Amino acid sequence: MASIGISGLILILIIALVIFGPKKLPEIGKAAGETLREFKKSTKDLTGDVADEVQEAKDIVKGNDTK
Repeated sequence: MASIGISGLILILIIALVIFGPKKLPEIGKAAGETLREFKKSTKDLTGDVADEVQEAKDIVKGNDTK
């Protein structure tokens, strides 16, 4: 993935400011942050579930069935 750089970020912010206006940008930023936070939480939960399943499978193969 290509690096955007400082000038690219400034251009994106200016375009967003023109499109959405100064009053709407904080709301959009907050919504984007909450969405990213929820996505990270869901990803962590999902990978934790998979890791648990893998550990259970390893235990069963070794004969250490805990259930």
